[in-house]
Amino acid sequence: ARENTALQFQLPPEEQNYGATAAHVGQGPFVSVTRNSPAKRDYLITAVLCYVNLINFMDWFIVPGILLDIQKSFKLSDGDTGLLQTVFILCYMLAAPIFGYLGDRYNRKIILGAGIFFWSGVTLGSSFISESYYWIFFLSRGLVGIGTASYSTVAPTIIADLFEEGKRTTMLSIFYIFIPVGSGLGYVLAAGMAEVTGDWHWAFRITPCMGGLALVLLVLLVPHRTQRRTAAHRALSISGTIRVAAEKPGVQRTAKTTWCQDVVSLAKNWSFVWSSLGLTAMAFVTGALGMWVPLFLYRAQVVQGIVSPCLQESCNSSNSLIFGGITIGTGILGVIAGAEAARRLRKLNNKADPLICATSMFISALCLYVALMVAQTNILSTFIFIACGELFLSVNWAVVTDILLYVVTPRRQSTAIALQILVSHLLGDAGSPYLIGTISNAIQAKHAHSFQWSFWSMQYSFIVCAFVGVFGGGFFLLTSFYIEEDRKEAER
Repeated sequence: ARENTALQFQLPPEEQNYGATAAHVGQGPFVSVTRNSPAKRDYLITAVLCYVNLINFMDWFIVPGILLDIQKSFKLSDGDTGLLQTVFILCYMLAAPIFGYLGDRYNRKIILGAGIFFWSGVTLGSSFISESYYWIFFLSRGLVGIGTASYSTVAPTIIADLFEEGKRTTMLSIFYIFIPVGSGLGYVLAAGMAEVTGDWHWAFRITPCMGGLALVLLVLLVPHRTQRRTAAHRALSISGTIRVAAEKPGVQRTAKTTWCQDVVSLAKNWSFVWSSLGLTAMAFVTGALGMWVPLFLYRAQVVQGIVSPCLQESCNSSNSLIFGGITIGTGILGVIAGAEAARRLRKLNNKADPLICATSMFISALCLYVALMVAQTNILSTFIFIACGELFLSVNWAVVTDILLYVVTPRRQSTAIALQILVSHLLGDAGSPYLIGTISNAIQAKHAHSFQWSFWSMQYSFIVCAFVGVFGGGFFLLTSFYIEEDRKEAER
């Protein structure tokens, strides 16, 4: 963020870098410095990060958008098809702690640029893989996951550095709106390109071009260095004025900590632990829904006689297009509603954030269960209840991240985000697509092959998601018991 020149001279060099370790401001003489409001450049940087987030999640959901074509082309069972997303998420989550460590210690612009270049190149390369080399296609999805991990662990902390708490929540809300928007556009792009060209490979050739533009914008607009807004800076902010401790020998500073020390400290932070488990339940549900809903709807329509079984080369993509539109709409409404509810209710209750998350998880689980039960008789009702379920899931995106940013000290935020990514994906959406597919396979294996049992097997396996959603609500309730104490500790 743009600050008075005097402030920049007061800050140690490591505080002016994205990857710096935060300093502890000790006692001593204070210099009063007037702080400007966020500069236009800060908003421009956030806009670039939002654009990259859009591409990031478009890449995630290209495969589910053309799942029928891919399954038929590579001759995959439900279990093997679910493994595609599992490979992607496993590589993503295993790479996340590495990039979290690097993001807390080294220049984040370089990390972001390298990640964008890598995942865009691999996505483009995967569009030329023939059906006989299906294992290379699986490998390419894993490599894309590694590339996207470099972005997801670093970008939110840059936004946290640029804005103060009130404005930060708004900016994070805008940033996280692009999760459902990008996800929905991934379905629309994939289905649209397959429909227009008659070849599903073309779905993987658009986002690399968008990634190239993102790389140019990153190089031109995002600076190498910026001031890091630490808790100490915020604590010393009084009526628009920042008082910065003068640098002089003898001022106490916080020593750099090892990654293991950071992990141990975070493990003792119960708000971080329980909210991460709540996010894990969210990831489990969204991962399963994102992978299987278009296919589930297709099988329900076949059973009802609304559509014919897919036997031609290019399958009907209307469900992916509709589900993509639902994901975009409910995502935007959900994130905005969640941020606004949090902003208003925090004035009334300090535990508002986790209580909002808990309530939305319980309602979402109920909506998804009803959607599964009515799928065989009424497709329109199924779409409506799926939309309601996704809406309440989306309420939590920005709120959960904001919880992390105010219960974790700034110099551990990249590591905290990386660990949260690792846990939520390891126990969440890394396994849920594969688990749902495997349960579906097991049910089908016990019965003669039929379109009816093909639908029922998916319906029964999906019920797991409703129960996991209830557990997620319970984890957020537990977060509310510790959040006030952990927030005060982070501010200290």
